[in-house]
Amino acid sequence: MRSRRLALTLSALTATAVLAACGGGDAELSAADEPLSVGASPVPHAEILRFIDENLAEDAGLDLDIVEFTDYVQPNVALDDGSLDANFFQTVPYLEEQEATAGYDFTALEPVHVEPLGIYSDSLTDLADLPDGATVAIPNDPTNAARALRLLEANDLVVLADTGDAAPTSLDVESSPVDLQISEVEAAQVPRSLADVDIAVINGNYAIDADLTPAEDALALEEAEGNPNANLLVVRAGDEGDERIQTLEELLHSDEVRQFIEDTYDGAVIPAF
Repeated sequence: MRSRRLALTLSALTATAVLAACGGGDAELSAADEPLSVGASPVPHAEILRFIDENLAEDAGLDLDIVEFTDYVQPNVALDDGSLDANFFQTVPYLEEQEATAGYDFTALEPVHVEPLGIYSDSLTDLADLPDGATVAIPNDPTNAARALRLLEANDLVVLADTGDAAPTSLDVESSPVDLQISEVEAAQVPRSLADVDIAVINGNYAIDADLTPAEDALALEEAEGNPNANLLVVRAGDEGDERIQTLEELLHSDEVRQFIEDTYDGAVIPAF
């Protein structure tokens, strides 16, 4: 990466000198010549981007600057204030909720992969063994809380009110056969709560980051087929025509990336293209 950036700098200096000699005055690098700054969750998003950076980007003429975030809030803040050119960590439902609450004007590109939410436990090996009054930790952001509640309902642990198109919240739990007690926790912290609750609903990326293997360790997983919660690249509205973003978008949907996802994550991350 360092040698590629050095070559880019030397090329830029040469171009500037030539233009100056020809009376062109000062020359500025075009956006296409600058590194593309992309914010990402460490796993799997940053890992996928590093695979692209190390194996595909140079031949495609793309210089990636990968910035890791461990939460779901700051990547959108940084994209909005111009600190990032794009981010890669979120789903369309989460993006829509963020746009509604924070007023962002972003554009979501094409789905890349699905990370199924899973139900995990440090003390149980079967959901049928949940005791009355059992406790569950779920993510506290509206989008992932709704996904978690629907997963609990799909496994007959709660009954939710019909909320139509609106995302259900904990207030929409009408009943629970085990009188399930719900605790909402910041998504990145849910894995750490496993020792304090009977079960926890954990996002796929945070499960992997906590050394959990969803296909083996989860007591239940979201269905991947027809899942609307695919992760994708997000940019500021109007920037989708940026040549660098188009190049990255093409690489994210390449056969090489599909193979990397399938070989690396063993079903915990599933290509959505």
